[in-house]
Amino acid sequence: MTNLVDGFDANTVEPQSFEPLPVADYTVILEESEEKATQKGDGKYLNLKFKVIDGEFKNRYLFDRLVLDHPNPLTVQIARGKLSALCRAVNVLKPKDSAELHNIPLLVKVTQRRREDTDEMTNDIKAYKPLVRGDAHDSEEKKIAPSDKTEAKSSAAPWKKK
Repeated sequence: MTNLVDGFDANTVEPQSFEPLPVADYTVILEESEEKATQKGDGKYLNLKFKVIDGEFKNRYLFDRLVLDHPNPLTVQIARGKLSALCRAVNVLKPKDSAELHNIPLLVKVTQRRREDTDEMTNDIKAYKPLVRGDAHDSEEKKIAPSDKTEAKSSAAPWKKK
């Protein structure tokens, strides 16, 4: 048991929802990425954590797993295709580290599916797309500063190659 008498006031904290997001495109940034071993130990995947940065669902999270090392070549081919789409969406075509893909706004196409293990609905990221000037959520090209997650505006996007 934990004593909450001296420090928690539910009136000052918004309740958290874990319902899946509606099917739509969302403006996000890749906030975290980490390589992990598959459950069977026969491969590795890149675990991706995206943060919604605009709209009604701002500050909610979406996740994706790209299995980049696996005995099944089709699994790897699909993951490499999704990684290519992500790299193209943020215009970092030859990253040496997944951290190079962090904090650059992009659009993700989100769908829902029923989980087989729990029968609950969950989100899937089906596509990565570049955030194009003129999109409803993008009045100016931007990159989110990793230290404070606020917009850092400049005349030229820092990830664009000259």
